[in-house]
Amino acid sequence: MKAMSISRDRIWHTTQWGIWMLAISVFLNYVDRGALSMAMPQMKGELGLNNENLGRLASAFFWTYALLQVPAGWLVDRFDVKWVLGIGFAIWTAATGLTGLAADFASLLFLRLILGIGESVAYPAYSAIIATRFPPDKRGLPNALIDAFSKMGPALSTLLGGLMVAGLGWRFLFIAMGLGGLLWLLPWAVWRSKEQGPPRAAVASVGFLTILKKRECWGTFFGLFALNYAWYFLIFWFPPYLVMQRGFSQEKMAVLGSIPFWLLGASSMTTGWLSDRLISRGRSATLIRKSFMCGGLYGVAALLLFATNPDPVIALGVVMLAGISMGFASSNNWAITQTLAGREAAGRWTGLQNGFGNLGGVVSTWLTGFAVDMTGNFSAAFAVTAGVLVVGTTLYLLLIPRVAPINWAGQQREAATGQAAN
Repeated sequence: MKAMSISRDRIWHTTQWGIWMLAISVFLNYVDRGALSMAMPQMKGELGLNNENLGRLASAFFWTYALLQVPAGWLVDRFDVKWVLGIGFAIWTAATGLTGLAADFASLLFLRLILGIGESVAYPAYSAIIATRFPPDKRGLPNALIDAFSKMGPALSTLLGGLMVAGLGWRFLFIAMGLGGLLWLLPWAVWRSKEQGPPRAAVASVGFLTILKKRECWGTFFGLFALNYAWYFLIFWFPPYLVMQRGFSQEKMAVLGSIPFWLLGASSMTTGWLSDRLISRGRSATLIRKSFMCGGLYGVAALLLFATNPDPVIALGVVMLAGISMGFASSNNWAITQTLAGREAAGRWTGLQNGFGNLGGVVSTWLTGFAVDMTGNFSAAFAVTAGVLVVGTTLYLLLIPRVAPINWAGQQREAATGQAAN
């Protein structure tokens, strides 16, 4: 009994360490993908780029990132997640460092595509690990931890990255992040992923077509599309908006522009913990998870309509409140998916959902740059973001009737019985 207790303690501590390593990796993930927004004002002048060029660079990341989500989900389900994530991390960190050496638009575009390839494995890996190591009523907090660190990445890159660009230039920022990020690989290499959970019976994975036939699947697709449209709009265009339209200095933008992301991270951690606590006390998982997800996104939509108020204090205030509201949604988004998919389908479902959802990043980053060039301001961009949130959230609400595990085995038996009858 004592040996069994020691073994369980070791498994639990290994799992905790693994989750913290994932949290750090997603922090670096978002620092790397969001650094472009800090460099935009300087890069625009040095390389002779316009706003649409900058929008294309931001969007290019999502071309490969979204396209490879399905293969990434298959890789995570097929091979040891430790090595899939580790190799992807090495690729995206190298691409970040080399961006500091880029000489023209073409080389920047190429490296943004490589960045998307490397980062494509991250969320399928995170989701598969959490779905196989935590029960449904305990997934809000680990998801919230990862989500909070994903928000701290843009917060720190906006704050320190903005100050670094102001003092040392945009090239130094990318080179420093590339070299520094590689240090994460050292502790990850010694993490013993095989010991992360107690032995479980083998479970047959669920095919992509089977997942796509579920209405709940499409609900998560549209919900994430809306969430990501707004999220990447804020990451890539809110800091430049403060400089281009509000006339903030690089230093002032770095400080004030980071605040919504810090608030979002704190909100995500708090609401992830709160949702788990409410569910563990007997509240309906459907009511709690959907209320946090949909209520949070509707709140962001309403607040962003006031983000272009002539008074800069009011404008910054509503974006800060929007960050808090987004935390309600983002902390529960993946917990809902993992509950619906179960460990049989977590990797593949996450890959499909993240692939579709990140099309929001493709559209948002490019369309915003195009709209700003056409109109000369950001008012239309904020309004379109609010509209996308309303439509996507409503579809999410309607297409997911219950937040409960799907009985994949029962459906597969029914399908096999129907085929035999035919």
